[in-house]
Amino acid sequence: MRRLKSFEKLTPSYLFPEIERRKEQFLKRSPDAEIINLGIGDTVRPLPPPIAEAMERASHNLALEEGYSGYGKTEGLLSLREALSTKIYHGNIAPDEIFISDGAKCDTSRLQILLQRARSVGVQDPSYPIYLDGTILHGIKEIHALSCTPENGFFPTLPKDLDLLYICNPNNPTGTAYTTEQLKRLVDYAHKVGALILYDGAYSSFIQDPDLPKSIYDIEGARHLAIEVNSFSKMVGFTGVRLGWTVIPKELKFECGHSLWSDWKRLISIAFNGASNIAQRGGLAVFEGEEWRENLLYYMENARLLKAAFEELGYDVYGGEHAPFLWIHSPGESSWDLFQYFLERRHIVITPGIGFGAAGEHFIRVSSFAHRDQINAVIHRIEQRDGASLTP
Repeated sequence: MRRLKSFEKLTPSYLFPEIERRKEQFLKRSPDAEIINLGIGDTVRPLPPPIAEAMERASHNLALEEGYSGYGKTEGLLSLREALSTKIYHGNIAPDEIFISDGAKCDTSRLQILLQRARSVGVQDPSYPIYLDGTILHGIKEIHALSCTPENGFFPTLPKDLDLLYICNPNNPTGTAYTTEQLKRLVDYAHKVGALILYDGAYSSFIQDPDLPKSIYDIEGARHLAIEVNSFSKMVGFTGVRLGWTVIPKELKFECGHSLWSDWKRLISIAFNGASNIAQRGGLAVFEGEEWRENLLYYMENARLLKAAFEELGYDVYGGEHAPFLWIHSPGESSWDLFQYFLERRHIVITPGIGFGAAGEHFIRVSSFAHRDQINAVIHRIEQRDGASLTP
């Protein structure tokens, strides 16, 4: 059996396993160190009781003759798709254009199967690794790293021609959110060159400004040229439950005129057996109350506290206003050196920016997904000076 050639083009180690390896290596030398992890974007707050109770009832019903359910529809529970259509998309997206999944990352990977014939692909730099790694795995050779930096307001300069454009908004890792005008520029560009936008809105629920768009479909014309993936993971804390969705409007066509919607429906019937029945009942309960929004505010208050502390030290800090990430600049210092400094000197795990792309060098990403006492401890630790500080 021959190895897939495209694996040779991937970086030797995926970012987060490498972070874990370095952390474990340090703990072997310093087993008493109390590490606080602000590196991975994983939620920590408990689920609101009504959501957990809905999943508990769904689980209990599986033990009853009259309540047991086996395979559901591959595209997901109709009542959940109807709730998403009404509550998230205000009726502008039909329930049958929404496909329930086991998470945005998983569906992005499956979408890359559908879209692997793209000739040229544009990826924000920095960006979440799945966009670039998945593109490389499918053998697409023309990949444009679209630099997003403070100098251009984290909005990329677009090439003359693309088939596929990945956009994460609010962005992971920079934490920045695009305005309506900026998203319109992307939609106008895609219309002009005939590109498809794959839009990741996994952090849209953190947007604080009501004037900022929360979906690509808030922009006129986007139904004809955009797919949107989204997730309950960060929205309500389903990182371990695994539940998301993908929107494929029926207007989307391949160059030959064939429907993307119909091919996606066929593809998931091959590659996916549907999201957990229990998880979907939990997702439905999300729209029966508002308690889960308290956790969003909790994480954003964490971000505000961290941002103030890092800025007090003299760092340039981006993000933290509409997303639970801070993007912190330390000119002249390598991202991995910064990682080691915070790990060894402050006992804090952060994420080196270089792991998100070349434009991430000299940056670190700091997550606000933590308990408040941990945030306060981090602030105390970074304010201590030991003569070895890499602060400005």
